[in-house]
Amino acid sequence: MDSLGRLLLRLLLVPLGYVVAVVVATLVIVFGSWRLGEAAAHPDTQAFAMFGLVFAAPVLLVMLLSLMWLPAAIGILVSEAFAIRSFVFHAANGVVSALIGWNLFGYIDDSGVPLNEPLPVIAAGLAGGLAYWAIAGFSAGFWKPVFPRPAGAVLPAASHPPEIP
Repeated sequence: MDSLGRLLLRLLLVPLGYVVAVVVATLVIVFGSWRLGEAAAHPDTQAFAMFGLVFAAPVLLVMLLSLMWLPAAIGILVSEAFAIRSFVFHAANGVVSALIGWNLFGYIDDSGVPLNEPLPVIAAGLAGGLAYWAIAGFSAGFWKPVFPRPAGAVLPAASHPPEIP
């Protein structure tokens, strides 16, 4: 019964962790690469920043959700199958998934200039991978409990209270 409960918990935590990871990666792109937070601080560019936050950021979120799920799912399945709980593995999975998703995006126009530079994409993948690890990766593998019970932990034998003469 304990394994069934852990399996059901994994079925809830893994998608939740993926969604949180993509939201964190989107925020890193929006505030790090696009610098919309910096643009919102200046009165001349506030309209541009609000447009970016209200319209462009949700479009980016949907695009990342749809493009990164397959490469991320491969790493997630490996971590679940082998109970890999290392934050380094999940951060690397985020970086690889972000780079693959970035390569699936097309160019803005015929100039061949990508929408983002590779460094913010790597940073977004790193942040997304660490966010996934914080939600679901630290307890990967439903068959391997996070806090195992000690093997020799047995309750002491019950003893009768001393009799009073």
